[in-house]
Amino acid sequence: MKNNRLFTIVIFLLLSQSFLYAQFGFPQEEILSMEAYSSFEKIYSEGEIKIAVKININENWHINSNNPKEDFLIPTELKIISDIPFEQGDIIYPEAEDIKLDFSDTPLSVFEKEIYLGTIIKVPKNIELGKKNIIVELFYQGCNNSTCMAPNSISDTLEIEIVDRSSQTQEVNVEVFKNIDLDYSTQKTIIEEDDSLSSQLEQSGLLLTLLIVFLGGLALNLTPCVYPLIPITIGFFGGQSEGKTSKLFVMGLFYVLGMALTYSIVGVITALSGAIFGTLMQNPFVIGFIVLIFIALSLSMFGVYEFKLPDSLVAKAGGSKSGMFGAFFMGLTMGIVAAPCIGPFVIGLVTYVAAKGDPYYGFLLFFVMAIGLGLPYLVLALFSGKIKNLPRAGFWMDAVKHIFGFILLGMAIYFAEPLLPKSIVKYILPIFMIIAGIFLLFMDKEASKIFGFKVFKILFSTILIALAAYML
Repeated sequence: MKNNRLFTIVIFLLLSQSFLYAQFGFPQEEILSMEAYSSFEKIYSEGEIKIAVKININENWHINSNNPKEDFLIPTELKIISDIPFEQGDIIYPEAEDIKLDFSDTPLSVFEKEIYLGTIIKVPKNIELGKKNIIVELFYQGCNNSTCMAPNSISDTLEIEIVDRSSQTQEVNVEVFKNIDLDYSTQKTIIEEDDSLSSQLEQSGLLLTLLIVFLGGLALNLTPCVYPLIPITIGFFGGQSEGKTSKLFVMGLFYVLGMALTYSIVGVITALSGAIFGTLMQNPFVIGFIVLIFIALSLSMFGVYEFKLPDSLVAKAGGSKSGMFGAFFMGLTMGIVAAPCIGPFVIGLVTYVAAKGDPYYGFLLFFVMAIGLGLPYLVLALFSGKIKNLPRAGFWMDAVKHIFGFILLGMAIYFAEPLLPKSIVKYILPIFMIIAGIFLLFMDKEASKIFGFKVFKILFSTILIALAAYML
């Protein structure tokens, strides 16, 4: 029976992935190329530097302008990202063209062929000398005469060096900047708010930075994609503890270190790549993959299949010296499971590490973040024997897992919104919340005889339905 259910879910995931390929056509055709230029390679503190971006759009294609005339079209947007807390001027876009296309009754505002975009940034006072990375990122939607592709992004990295006043600087790429009107004297300056994670970390010392990152990792435990780790952790440590607290503690440490290693590798790769991993979330293929992960995890919460490593592999790993290798390997695996927890904090950290370009620093920050993420599981490992012996644990745990399952499905819908038609996006999540609330109130009978939990479930479902009604 379990094998049949597992076979069903595998087929479902494969069909879902095939649907995404067919519906959104990814991997997408490359319809443009981009190259970024700076007016100086070396600059003093408080100095101003021009940034220009040259875009070549393939023949028979165009991208929406920064101000398209239809609500369903995605505007072109240029972003400048750096660990430098700089002041930035207005983004200068080229003059758009109005063209009539088959899928729209009104002329649309677009960019075609070769275009230039740019801005001016000012380096702050008392900034640390040395090489800095500036990441130039373009968000766009490509269209031809009959259809539009899903939104996409492309980026390029500039390297500038902050030098003291004794060093010589020379303007470069003069011919490029003749194609765009960027005037230091007339450019309106906008002070960037220093409330981004990158700015906060840049202005903090090492110890404070590590504390912020640790607390951020700890807060990731509030995200629903880590919920499947809870029953797995209880089952793994409860089965191997032999009642020895010391052994549980050491195994828990190895478990957390395994999780930390997974994230640390991400930090190193990010730093070495010099690119923003967060932009991947603009890619329909990546979004579709994340959505399928959430769906798969939610189905495990509903008992469609049991999410765990094969028993033979767990037994073999746990049979090693003191079970340490088994715990470490489980931690590595669970780190991968928790990888979709890429909320704003992790994206901000990825941005900061990519701009820094230091693999050792990237390893340290992601390692500390993962320790924060894994700390509750060390505590969970220590008390796994007691937790699994809670009275009537099977009833309330199944009911809680159902709630987690609906939350995970809701996250899948949330992540899928960029892929869905604009006309229905605002209705899908609220309607799902109403269905989930009704199911939990009237159809889910798990733990219905436990008064405290029954009251909680009624309150939770009522709030869920009320919130959905408000969203509509």
